[in-house]
Amino acid sequence: MSSPAIDESAVRLLEDPEGLQRHILKVLGAPPRCPGVAEGAGAVATDDLVSSSVLVLLCCPLQQGGHEREPCLILNRRSRKVKQAGDLCCPGGTTEQGVDPIFARLLSLPGFPLSRWPHWRRWKRTCPEEAAELALHLATCMRESWEEMRLNPLRVRFLGVLPPERLVLFPRLIHPLVGWIEGRHRLKPNWEVTRIVSIPLRSLLDPSAYTRYRLYVDPQVAAKLNRTTQDFLCFLYQDGVDVEVLWGATLRIVLLFLEKIFGFTPPDVSSRPFVPGILDEAYLNGRL
Repeated sequence: MSSPAIDESAVRLLEDPEGLQRHILKVLGAPPRCPGVAEGAGAVATDDLVSSSVLVLLCCPLQQGGHEREPCLILNRRSRKVKQAGDLCCPGGTTEQGVDPIFARLLSLPGFPLSRWPHWRRWKRTCPEEAAELALHLATCMRESWEEMRLNPLRVRFLGVLPPERLVLFPRLIHPLVGWIEGRHRLKPNWEVTRIVSIPLRSLLDPSAYTRYRLYVDPQVAAKLNRTTQDFLCFLYQDGVDVEVLWGATLRIVLLFLEKIFGFTPPDVSSRPFVPGILDEAYLNGRL
């Protein structure tokens, strides 16, 4: 029985994974008005701003008995060996100039994600520079997804592009692309990832799951940021014995996806209880 908090049209999409994919393709597939990919996703990195590409990864995981669950979002929980340890994030990273431009050209070959994307030819014809930028972003996040979680790029159905998102605590511009894992899959995290987290889209569409995330800033870091505490919107998900906290740029990317696809807007959480967190040097710089 569906939650009364979720819109009926959203419930219909959740119960029809193929229909949901067609809807995403329709909403996110239109070529941009040049210049710029997806309202600015073609922005280039500068000396002060690093460019990254991430994959908003969706699938229908299998339950025991082989039956498919409803559509889920797949995220990584970052390990203590990298910056932003403990955060949930989409798989992805920065471009490797020696590898990703070559991989970008391969992505449009038969059987690869761009060749199977119904909007690809129109993108190349309408705005070739932005199409090349898109291919490079997709190559980057596909390579990173293979490295971080052994995701086979041939199993990914590319669905479209979201506008870029800038980090608050780091000088980084993130380019989100949306993909769907087709068929059965087995993901395996590498050293950068503590665990892979699967969150049902139905849970993300539940307004009661949103609250405040209060970061207490370490005194050494507070001097740099000129603050001792700061509140952020966050989403809480009970995953077995763990409670996962989704916040920051990843949450903003996810909420943008939910707004475009389902018309979902998070609630006002200003009067809700807060979940505490700590912002220290280890979070900013990583630790080995």
